[in-house]
Amino acid sequence: MSRTEFVIATAIILFVAFCLGWFANWLLHRFTAVSKSDVGELERMSQELHEAEETRDQAITYLQQREAELTNQLAQTEAELSAAMEGLRDARHEAEELRAYAERLQQNAG
Repeated sequence: MSRTEFVIATAIILFVAFCLGWFANWLLHRFTAVSKSDVGELERMSQELHEAEETRDQAITYLQQREAELTNQLAQTEAELSAAMEGLRDARHEAEELRAYAERLQQNAG
């Protein structure tokens, strides 16, 4: 093999290696490239996710406020019930005293 043949063979081998590398790069880029419609869809999905998170946060805030209101209302109702029960207990005690007094008056009169 002469020097010229060696240079030509080396050049061909290098050219084939270059072509294979370029083709592999093109193929890789082709499979990993994201199309503009995919990017648009991803942006739309991220916007929807952001809106859903905001809605969830608003719902959580509303539920916390509502829970606080209901807890306050329950505490007030329990306090009113306790006051009513105490008033009823006092009224029953007073009614018993009046009955006893009326019975004593009937016994003394009779």
